[in-house]
Amino acid sequence: MDVLVGVVLVALGVICWVGQVVNWLWPDGAVRFGLSEAEAEVEPVFWVDTRAEAAWDSLIVWTLPLAGLLLLLDVSSWAYLALVGGGVYLYFSGRGVAQRLAMRRNGMRIGSESSVRVGIVFLLLWGMAAVVAIGAAASDLATS
Repeated sequence: MDVLVGVVLVALGVICWVGQVVNWLWPDGAVRFGLSEAEAEVEPVFWVDTRAEAAWDSLIVWTLPLAGLLLLLDVSSWAYLALVGGGVYLYFSGRGVAQRLAMRRNGMRIGSESSVRVGIVFLLLWGMAAVVAIGAAASDLATS
């Protein structure tokens, strides 16, 4: 089970981290790869918020994939990093879903319906990965 959890944390975490780095440092590339909407296609406040979010996330979302890698390598400190990373991802995903639903409900342009839906699906996946990481870490720490 540890191998599966580790692989999931690494895979989902690397997708998130690389996507946010590209979104922050190369916004045109993020649009080209479908990671983000073009500035002209969304509300200015949404575009600015997602750029700022990408910059900050680039600095903090590495924690969960590193926790997964440490779990795969059987390094006992993985659990502490998983608690931190899980908390980061739980906040990140919850805020992202709430923001998109509220903005869409208020008629704001935040992207095509399909891209918003894909974004929400990935945010929910990252949220579930956070819950799994926190649960696995808490279980590991309780038994050690």
